[in-house]
Amino acid sequence: MLLRRSHDISRLEAFSDAVFAFALTLLVVALEVPKSYDELMKLMGGFLSFACCFSVLLLIWYEHNLFFRRYGMSDPYTVVLNGGLLFVVMFYVYPLKFMFDSWFALFIRFPHKEIVPMSLTQMSSASAIYGLGFFLLFVMFALLYLHAYGKRKELGLQPLDVFDVRMYLGRHIVSAGVGLLALGIALFGPKRYGFVSPMSFALMGPAHWSYQAWADRKRKRFEAKLTTEPNDAAVPQS
Repeated sequence: MLLRRSHDISRLEAFSDAVFAFALTLLVVALEVPKSYDELMKLMGGFLSFACCFSVLLLIWYEHNLFFRRYGMSDPYTVVLNGGLLFVVMFYVYPLKFMFDSWFALFIRFPHKEIVPMSLTQMSSASAIYGLGFFLLFVMFALLYLHAYGKRKELGLQPLDVFDVRMYLGRHIVSAGVGLLALGIALFGPKRYGFVSPMSFALMGPAHWSYQAWADRKRKRFEAKLTTEPNDAAVPQS
């Protein structure tokens, strides 16, 4: 559910959009039109990685946009958290593309694209880096929603809105938990199973499905309580 925003796009949001746009620019395989068949094939060899990276950045931007559409906060603490989130996005653009390039190279041979395959030990180390970045990214989102929850009175949130803040917070904790699991597998799992760490991100689907199903049931019960006891209903405690 989106709250009705009571402000125009802030400079903080405009700056964030510019950073996301620059990150996407860095992912472009080539800024020039290919001048030969070999250059064209090299360009096409990076299409799958670009598509995956684009999708990941689009998801992050969408979550970022939802937060500011809902709450539109721009206090100093929000600026710091937002800056940390953007820093992680910018820092991981090239590593993310390299990871997708290496992953696809295991299954698809691109004759015009030279990719040095990683050993399992190298894959474990690289997966630890990505797991850490994924974890930090969604911790930043969780802290933003926790901050919005702390400012619920100033934001004029109604009981159901407060419930939703807690639900969004929990959703990002789930995402951070998946990143932490991937990090743990990469750091402490056997090196010969280094490929399991990036594969663990597939848990995002079932983990979020389970959490959303639980949250929807809880929200319906809370809505029913608000309907039957409008004056005494309170936000459910953890």
